[in-house]
Amino acid sequence: MEMYLLSIILASILIIPFALKTFCPYLWVDILYCKDLLRILVKFVSRRRRRPLFFVLDRFLEQTAAHPDKLFIVFENEGYSYKYTDTRSNKTANALQSHPGYKVGDTVALFMGNEPAFMFTWLALAKLGSPVALLNHNIRNKSLLHCFNCCRAKVLIAAPELKEAVEDVLPTLTEQGVAVLLMTKHCDTPGIESFSDKVDEASDSPLPQSLRSHITFKSPAVYIYTSGTTGLPKAAVVSQNRLLTALAVLSSNGVTASDVIYLNLPLYHTAGFIIGFIGSIETGSTIILKRKFSASQFWDDCRKNSVTVVQYIGEVMRYLCSTPRVKENDKDHKVRLAIGNGVRAEIWREFLNRFGNIQVKEFYASTEGNVGFVNYAGKVGAIGRVNILHQALFPYTLIKYNTERDEPVRGANGLCVESSKGETGLLVSKITDIAPFVGYAQNEEQTERKRIRNVLKMGDLYFNSGDLMRIDHDNFIYFQDRVGDTFRWKGENVATTEVSDILTINDCLKEANVYGVQVPGHEGRIGMAAITVNEGAQFDGSKIYNHVVNYLPSYARPRFIRIQNAVEVTGTFKQMKGKLVEDSFDPGRIQDPLYILDDHEKSYIQLTAEVYRSIISGNIKL
Repeated sequence: MEMYLLSIILASILIIPFALKTFCPYLWVDILYCKDLLRILVKFVSRRRRRPLFFVLDRFLEQTAAHPDKLFIVFENEGYSYKYTDTRSNKTANALQSHPGYKVGDTVALFMGNEPAFMFTWLALAKLGSPVALLNHNIRNKSLLHCFNCCRAKVLIAAPELKEAVEDVLPTLTEQGVAVLLMTKHCDTPGIESFSDKVDEASDSPLPQSLRSHITFKSPAVYIYTSGTTGLPKAAVVSQNRLLTALAVLSSNGVTASDVIYLNLPLYHTAGFIIGFIGSIETGSTIILKRKFSASQFWDDCRKNSVTVVQYIGEVMRYLCSTPRVKENDKDHKVRLAIGNGVRAEIWREFLNRFGNIQVKEFYASTEGNVGFVNYAGKVGAIGRVNILHQALFPYTLIKYNTERDEPVRGANGLCVESSKGETGLLVSKITDIAPFVGYAQNEEQTERKRIRNVLKMGDLYFNSGDLMRIDHDNFIYFQDRVGDTFRWKGENVATTEVSDILTINDCLKEANVYGVQVPGHEGRIGMAAITVNEGAQFDGSKIYNHVVNYLPSYARPRFIRIQNAVEVTGTFKQMKGKLVEDSFDPGRIQDPLYILDDHEKSYIQLTAEVYRSIISGNIKL
């Protein structure tokens, strides 16, 4: 009897691993993730309890004290140690403190591209207790003034190559009493002062902690502007508490002090600043800083600098996969980890196949949002995984959304209706003390639009992500589309990213930006695509027609195609749709070649002014 029981126990022990692998294949990675989440939470709470208050700057000072001579930044063949960075930021802070146009704690706008001075200056301002507005260095005139005024900055510090852009708005800045400083040793423009020479001459003595004693965890640390795919950018307020939380982004993904991080994304945006810069401060890693992304230089830079961790966003991975296959050393590198968001499943697979066994950590987050996901299990195409512990800390749900009315679906009781497993829904996250939503500076209207009330019960308050998601039966979560990027035609919802993916698998098409346009006399929006053609290829209307007919249902086929030299994207490689939607399919407004899908001809044929007038008048029904 004892032998019988023993054999049963042994058999059970042997069977359990196989049973778990079959029925709970992700149990072990879920346990490891929960362990990491708890570790991060304990560290965060511990730091929150420290006195005086502990901020990101304090972590940088810890790293400097621990390894002062270690390289922190490598930029254009020049290296800057943690100690040099600390000393240079001291000099910058002391120079600014002595300027009559600045007082400690004033908000300062930083108008620079990717360069070490950006990082030195931000650290200097952190030492002075000043919030920093990170201005997109590509914006000009009205947009530049709008972004500057959003944060009520008293000082503008700009890179020398942006002098002309500053001069364009200088009369308004002068009228507002703004101190304008240019990171150069000499400037002859009245109203703009040179600043680099002042920094060189300033003392490198440390700044007393008392200068930032007024800061709390709720104080704004930085203002980061939304990409502005439509309208003027909004200044998302990133609090000191949010920035402290962000310290864990890289370390939670296994990045350590021995890693070398390739940072070529713009520092004015969340990915470059929070993940690349702030994340490296936590890990004590070395940053290889680039002025901008270059697909042709990417892997050569990685090899030259022994890069182990890279970042991506938007279409970056596709750009890398699109580079000519002329090199046999595609897999000759030390990159082990890629962290980012926005990679499509087919590009993910192509990237791994071409560039080797690199661990891809896809995640989901937004600058102003209060919830995020990490695809810690490595499921290709997913942005994250639903986890009980994560959901308990950051309550979220997917709710049904009416894309035609552009609003959540509500039941007879006035509450939102939750989406079922496998069904697309709008991601909303409960606003709590642990997961706050601060909103946008000087823009209560836009802040309120991101709040959604009475979701699951009367009186509750959630953050509206504006993103449509889907959770599968294995509890992986997938990004589907942005609200507004989904349109409805012939009673059916059309996801623009899905149509774009289908179009770009055709040999002759390089890029496709899909959107919906209104047609008089028709309900909803009809599909249109702005495309670019591969170098050396010709647009073949019949071939594209056959392609969309084979792959897409009739309601999802782009009825109009606009051929562009380049698809316009934001600084973070997100496709811009606003102007395209405004232009619609009017040949009177569009200089680019325009085509219309013709089922009789079984081809895309040129859209003439006569055909356009017939559509507008209703003589031609679509």
